[in-house]
Amino acid sequence: MKMFLISDNDDTCTGMRLAGVEGVVVHERSELKAALENAIRDKETGIILLTEKFGREFPELIDSVRLEHRTPLIIEIPDRHGTGRKKDFITAYVNEAIGLKL
Repeated sequence: MKMFLISDNDDTCTGMRLAGVEGVVVHERSELKAALENAIRDKETGIILLTEKFGREFPELIDSVRLEHRTPLIIEIPDRHGTGRKKDFITAYVNEAIGLKL
């Protein structure tokens, strides 16, 4: 299986290509939707990497793909500017998921 990157900037795409991960750069919702459909159609793709900006701007599109398809796995990654999440986002996520305060 292979990974495929859908990025909003050339720098992230270039960096991932140096690591052997192919990808595309998109900016509009329609381009993102088409790129996701193409990546899902390729049965060799096991993981789709998305820059976090797409999760913030188009959460309904990303969530619908996650709900409708078992594979590939969709992972949001920070871009070259870093993450847009709070420092304790993992702890907060675990607290919410299991209902216990760590």
